[in-house]
Amino acid sequence: MSSTPRKIPATAGETSAEQPWPVRLLSAKLTDYIARAPGVWVEGQVVQLTRRPGQSTCYLTLRDPDVDLSFNVSTHVRVLDVLPTPLQDGSRVVLHARAQLFPRRGSLSLFADQIRPVGVGELLAQLENLRRVLAAEGLFAAARKRPLPFLPTVVGLVCGRASAAERDVVENARRRWPAVRFEIRPVAVQGPKAVEDVVGALRSLDALEEVDVIVVARGGGSVEDLLPFSNEGLLRVVSACRTPIVSAIGHEVDKPLLDLVADWAASTPTDAGKRIVPDVAAELEGVAQLRRRASQSLRTRVAREVESVAALRSRPVMADPHRLLNAQSDLVAVQRERAARALGNRLSHARQDVDHLRQRVRALSPLATMERGYAVVQRADGQVVRSPAEVSAGESLRLRVHAGEIAARVTE
Repeated sequence: MSSTPRKIPATAGETSAEQPWPVRLLSAKLTDYIARAPGVWVEGQVVQLTRRPGQSTCYLTLRDPDVDLSFNVSTHVRVLDVLPTPLQDGSRVVLHARAQLFPRRGSLSLFADQIRPVGVGELLAQLENLRRVLAAEGLFAAARKRPLPFLPTVVGLVCGRASAAERDVVENARRRWPAVRFEIRPVAVQGPKAVEDVVGALRSLDALEEVDVIVVARGGGSVEDLLPFSNEGLLRVVSACRTPIVSAIGHEVDKPLLDLVADWAASTPTDAGKRIVPDVAAELEGVAQLRRRASQSLRTRVAREVESVAALRSRPVMADPHRLLNAQSDLVAVQRERAARALGNRLSHARQDVDHLRQRVRALSPLATMERGYAVVQRADGQVVRSPAEVSAGESLRLRVHAGEIAARVTE
């Protein structure tokens, strides 16, 4: 029994679950489509360069320096031979390539017919453009930079494995403050893995609560060697860290963009080691100086108070406390004497006035007249008789004389 050949759709849009393409057809169509695609110029970083003696084809991986993405690239040895300098892992290049699909593996790769190393001028132009972009976003603003702690509990250190930069930072910091503690993350500081390693180390240290400051350190190098520390992805991670970051990359002449994003830029790893912790000798000297100043100030204050007390004690009133009382006592005695004298005079004058008044009263009193033999005649009701006509015969009268009274009766 024969079967009718299955109809294969002509285009991808005509395929369905009942009428699919076989794998070989999809592979053939993709191979044909990719083969017709034009060549393209691509920029990236060379990693895993493989060139075996006697073979005409070389292989390398072209990696995007900002994200984890790469393409396998193959090229003829003569393309590498015409380069002015040998191509090495980590080199930045621009290459012209066509895409290739290998049907058996279903893998896509590039075949390069031209490779041009990216020169220092091009790199610097790219860095300058990135610097302008990040500056416009405010990543370099002084307002966002945080002050370094005076005495960090733990210092995070991102550096190369067993590198001179690590030794410079650790030894100089411990020379200044022997008790300083480090949390070290050794990483690749150049090459294709540098950005990934440094970013991972930064995130790891930033997550530790006890880490108060993080130092990113590397020795000097060429512009190409220091490119990882001007990588946009790394710079954005640094700006997002909660922990203050110290950039200690290269020498004073090396200026990666990390210096602008970090909270503080050290001129060298040695400078960073001296900046992250205080100098114990200087601090002890400062404390001693403050103690001397405080002691001197206290002694001066006490001496001034002693002089003030001595001056007070030397005053006459303090030398003889009774002197003031004696003066007041004498004043009181004088005043009492004056008061007694004034009172005596006042009483004497008053006594004389009374005597004079007594004499005047006595002179004016009827008794004085009576002493001379005169009498006062009064009727029984006490009325003074001034005229004989005022009495009648037989009326009783009283005669008041100086020595007493005499009863009398009118006869006529």
